Amino acid sequence: MIEQLYPENPILLIDDEKNALRSYELALQSADMNNIISCVNGMQAREIVKSRNIELIVLDMMMPEVPGDELLEEFCCEYPEIPIIMVTCVNSPEKVVECIHHGAADYLVKPVDINKFLEKIRKCLDIKLMERESRRLQHHLLVADNREYSESFAPIITGSKSMRMIFSYCSSVARSKQPILITGETGVGKELFAKALHVESKCCGGLVTVNIAGLDDNMISDTLFGHVRGAFTGAMTDRSGFVEKARNGTLFIDEIGDLNMASQIKLLRLLQEREYLQLGSDEVKQSSARVILATHRDLYELQRDKKFRKDLYYRISTHHISIPPLRSRIDDIVLLLDFFITAAAKELNKKPPPYPAELITLLKSYHFPGNIRELEAMVYDAVSSHESRMLSTKVFAAHIRRNSQNYPDAPGECHDLNNCLMKLPSLPDLKTLDRVLIREAMRRSGGNQSIAAGILGITPQALSARLKKAVP
Repeated sequence: MIEQLYPENPILLIDDEKNALRSYELALQSADMNNIISCVNGMQAREIVKSRNIELIVLDMMMPEVPGDELLEEFCCEYPEIPIIMVTCVNSPEKVVECIHHGAADYLVKPVDINKFLEKIRKCLDIKLMERESRRLQHHLLVADNREYSESFAPIITGSKSMRMIFSYCSSVARSKQPILITGETGVGKELFAKALHVESKCCGGLVTVNIAGLDDNMISDTLFGHVRGAFTGAMTDRSGFVEKARNGTLFIDEIGDLNMASQIKLLRLLQEREYLQLGSDEVKQSSARVILATHRDLYELQRDKKFRKDLYYRISTHHISIPPLRSRIDDIVLLLDFFITAAAKELNKKPPPYPAELITLLKSYHFPGNIRELEAMVYDAVSSHESRMLSTKVFAAHIRRNSQNYPDAPGECHDLNNCLMKLPSLPDLKTLDRVLIREAMRRSGGNQSIAAGILGITPQALSARLKKAVP
């Protein structure tokens, strides 16, 4: 397997002391930064910068032949896009101000503290990455309507413009080392987006998926980080966690809204420092996995209730993908219906049955609290019991009627009918309310009285009688 290089372009280390260079190299490699070039003089450095795209330069101030401050001015003038961290033996405010004045992004004082060295390297790389991603995003958004999307998004069935914009955003951030947060209601396809992001990222490692819903802190720690022998009763051997299994790949953590506070702190350390501890061990391990997280829960509400840390939220939402519910893209219902009918018929060894036009009207009138997953279940149920020439709407209608009774308030701006009524300055009389409900049901059903009656929870005969009495 070909090792993936990080960062995208090499880090250039310039120092005439070979021991210092070796120390920097080992520190970077321990932090999974393996795209490194080292050189011992300014003349060699000039040739490298001229011939290669460089991500970041670490430059020693005191060097023979060409002094570091001369190289700093030269590189900042000719290659202003390359951040430069100066290394100096003199710890004085004047020297720091001089370095920054000439264009240095940051500075270090010898003997170099390796932790500070890595911290400053990461900071510069993060800023460079965000700038690059911002440019990519602007480009993708400009061409989103006309571009052809890669095979990564093929499993996501849609013709929606809003979804195409999301594809474009996904493509622009897919190679980011920063966490990606995917939010959306249950059943919208968050895992499909995680898979697409992984394929788009070109990671050389695999995709590892873990759902942490219902797990306590110890179970989450063991699942993510693993344990060493003797960590707890029954721990007979060492076991690697999912973080290690996702090395150089993607770790997809689903249902992060269920994390307790203790687990949130551990996850924050993993994302912020790329460090973790196995259960029963005090040896700090480094993670090279890029992390995608998902939840159907409202993280703002959890923060307000002090059930989710604000610092963790800000850390995981560097890139945020919000997937719209099915009712917000009802034109996709036809595409999805055709896809699921074909898939179900193939699995059940049947011929894909045709369906009546009124089925589309029926489905478009429904709010789909379970989204695409719910539609898929309805289709498989209908196709499995199908025996006539035309696919019957009875299974769909029965499901919608049953769920409309269990979940009478469709998700949306008004989650609670009482709240909606409380916002009205005065209540309508029953005749007016009856007329408004019937009119809205007929609109949603496309004029189909049978479907409208199902929406209202009455028989078609009762609806017909009410329509005759209704005042135009």
